[in-house]
Amino acid sequence: MSRIGKKAIEIPSGVKVEQSGQAVKITGPKGTLQMTCRPEIQVKIENNRIEIVNPDPANRQNRAFHGTTRSLLNNMVIGVTSGFQQEMQIFGTGYNVKEQSGKLVLTVGYAQPAELKIPKDVKVEIKTAAAKGNEVPAVFLLSSADKQSLGQFAAEIRKVKPPEPYQGKGIRYSDEHVIRKEGKAFASGG
Repeated sequence: MSRIGKKAIEIPSGVKVEQSGQAVKITGPKGTLQMTCRPEIQVKIENNRIEIVNPDPANRQNRAFHGTTRSLLNNMVIGVTSGFQQEMQIFGTGYNVKEQSGKLVLTVGYAQPAELKIPKDVKVEIKTAAAKGNEVPAVFLLSSADKQSLGQFAAEIRKVKPPEPYQGKGIRYSDEHVIRKEGKAFASGG
């Protein structure tokens, strides 16, 4: 039996959980999220708790679905109550970020700025628009109730210009550590 799956999820006040068949809909102050659970797993909502039941604990795949379903539902409850955030940084001289008509425009050293459409459930807050060299980064914050959507959009942003190991230029998560390499060493001629 899954250790994670057998823990019940407490429903905080102000959160409404509805179930119709295998579909679970969770509504809270930050929005509404919906998920269709696997047919192998049963979800029970009673006494302000969500319990995930695995009818066949001997089946290895069902045990995996048991823990995964519990984690996904727990993330939905956290998302509609407090939400999720991801802070990102851009290092590099002349690199900047701006929000323009529903798109995130990244100027990161290419001939044309990269434009990424912002998903409807993700909010972007730009704290520092332009980077000043490799010391002061451009900083922006992504926030959403949907953890998967937020993580996917953050990964797409980072993929535009991943940090390079020599000077550290590029887009990175604020808590990411970039392992730096030493550049070429020139020998003095004699």
